[in-house]
Amino acid sequence: MHALIVVAHHDPRSLTHALAQAIGDGITQANRANTFEIADLAAEGFDPRFGLADHAVHRREAMPPADVLAEQARIDRADALVLVYPIYWWSMPALLKGWIDRVFSNGWAFDYKLAESFTQKLQRLRVHLVALGGADADSFQRHGYDQAMITQIDHGIFDYCGARVVSSVRLLESESLDPKAHLQAALALGQRLFPRVEETSHAQVDAECA
Repeated sequence: MHALIVVAHHDPRSLTHALAQAIGDGITQANRANTFEIADLAAEGFDPRFGLADHAVHRREAMPPADVLAEQARIDRADALVLVYPIYWWSMPALLKGWIDRVFSNGWAFDYKLAESFTQKLQRLRVHLVALGGADADSFQRHGYDQAMITQIDHGIFDYCGARVVSSVRLLESESLDPKAHLQAALALGQRLFPRVEETSHAQVDAECA
């Protein structure tokens, strides 16, 4: 099994990057046959600006630009998509939002033709969201930011395209708590991202005996 881990943070020494690596480590620890790729959007210089070329794609007047096709191919190769990002103003960074704006395009993530039809095209995709925030859980719950992020991101983006959000976690108080707890949580997420070999074998035996 293969995972694409997308990380959106400008500092490679950040806790966000460390969490992405911990998730990858967990994936391979669970099964050496598992693989992962980290897409570091900042280091790779991905352009998040939705421009005229992207607008033409949305209107079904042109093919996606080369950089968008490359990102779509990365996702197509993956069995799971993991987004790891800091929470900026109760949402994701502009870099990651722009990646979604451009990559999850009409004709690939969904198929929309005005007054004709709408089709979700990412039903096979399994998504895991890992957001790192400085505030505490009470702040998110008291002001409704928790539900707002779920509505905007989990439902508004991925459900719209037919993708299944398997897990969605917010690791909070990142600037005040010992980061070891968050790193351990990320490692555990990676370890359970895909079924273990024993679980797969038992499922096969059960199917054969049924």
